[in-house]
Amino acid sequence: MLHVAVLDPLPLFGQGAATVLAAAGHEVQVPEDVRSWAESRRPAVVLLTLLAGPDWGLLVPLRDMPEVAVIAVLQDLHPAAIRAVRMGARSVLLRTAGPAALLRTVEATADGQAVLPAELLSMLADAPQAGPATLSEERLSWLRRLAAGSTVADLADTAGYSERAMYRILKQIYRDMGVSNRMQAVLRAQELGWLPGEGSSVRGA
Repeated sequence: MLHVAVLDPLPLFGQGAATVLAAAGHEVQVPEDVRSWAESRRPAVVLLTLLAGPDWGLLVPLRDMPEVAVIAVLQDLHPAAIRAVRMGARSVLLRTAGPAALLRTVEATADGQAVLPAELLSMLADAPQAGPATLSEERLSWLRRLAAGSTVADLADTAGYSERAMYRILKQIYRDMGVSNRMQAVLRAQELGWLPGEGSSVRGA
């Protein structure tokens, strides 16, 4: 059973999604405070419809929560889909998707996969690369510790996360920076002047 939150301004969409997901044995809610809801239900999937500024304002804090996967629900793919992916949505689903596509996307996303429409993949391939993301002070401190030789287990212990959750957060940081692994992230951070001093190294699991 999955814990799924549906955040959409139209009750009809939320009720329809809840019916489909509940029939498959999943728990579905429409919480007023989705961050508090997600804190007590991990792993969790959030279906977040992105229409206005406040909706986008929820995407980043939800993305940063360990073991919470966000599915961006969009009216159409242009131009919001690329922005949603770059801001941390794991999967993208059109509001016009049918019940089978909804269920498939939710379950695959909860299983750690990214589900994107084929058209969006083409758009991402053709889109110009974004500049490097600006990291929060906390995330920058993690990157500096990795560069100084700390392991992921060290970071997880200090930050109060499980090692698995820490790996997931670091993977998102690497994606935000436009790199694919720890070594590339440290080298990129050095290029950007984010790391103090010389002699940085990378080790550990």
